[in-house]
Amino acid sequence: MKLSVALFFAGLFGALATVFILLSFGTDYWLLASESCHPNPDGSVGPGGVTIERGDMVMQEGTGDITLYHEGFFWRCSFGGNAGDDNLMWNLWFTNQPHSKVCMHAYLFPFPVSHQTHNATEYDTAIIYRGFWSIFMLIGVAAVVLGGFFIICAAPFASHRLYKAGGGLFLASGLFLLCVVVMYVLWVQVLDVVNVYVEHQRATVCRDFQLSLNYGLSFMFAPIGIFFCLLAGLLFLLIGRTIQIHYH
Repeated sequence: MKLSVALFFAGLFGALATVFILLSFGTDYWLLASESCHPNPDGSVGPGGVTIERGDMVMQEGTGDITLYHEGFFWRCSFGGNAGDDNLMWNLWFTNQPHSKVCMHAYLFPFPVSHQTHNATEYDTAIIYRGFWSIFMLIGVAAVVLGGFFIICAAPFASHRLYKAGGGLFLASGLFLLCVVVMYVLWVQVLDVVNVYVEHQRATVCRDFQLSLNYGLSFMFAPIGIFFCLLAGLLFLLIGRTIQIHYH
């Protein structure tokens, strides 16, 4: 009876972990950002006499427009918005986005690092950092899917080895995804890449450049999935141990 209850809750937690992790992985809302900038007197020269090059953001006088971004594992998308909109952040969700939005692959291009805002060493370091983040994400997702497959195969045969293997994979997935979340928080909150980007924009585009960053739902799903993943992994290991002792 106790084993059946443990199997039920372990299966429930494992299913919830898989759902939340796949949602976090498959949706591109880890980070929500908005950029706003007061206009320059003319359209070609920024503060300090610095020429504005192609690719720099320039807002025309009186438009009150801002640029909105959202990014995840697969894509980083941007589109324009109106600063006077009371529900500005709601426009970031895919149901409200315009068809004119621009998206690019985000695997190895961490926001907001670019060749224009950071030197070659910082840019290469950011690529390596993003590469490890992406690898850890892929390992975590693959481990939770493979762990679920092992558990499904273990159920009909009451195989303690498969239960233990599945539990170990759930634990490994939780640990790798925990590293993913920590690395992302460090990137946004601790490292100085965002400050360097803001300073560059203020020096080359306008003095009052503003950048607002918020975590999105994809980021919020990850810790929930990690919690259920670790819990399911521990339960499956315990179940495998119990089956081994009492039935073999």
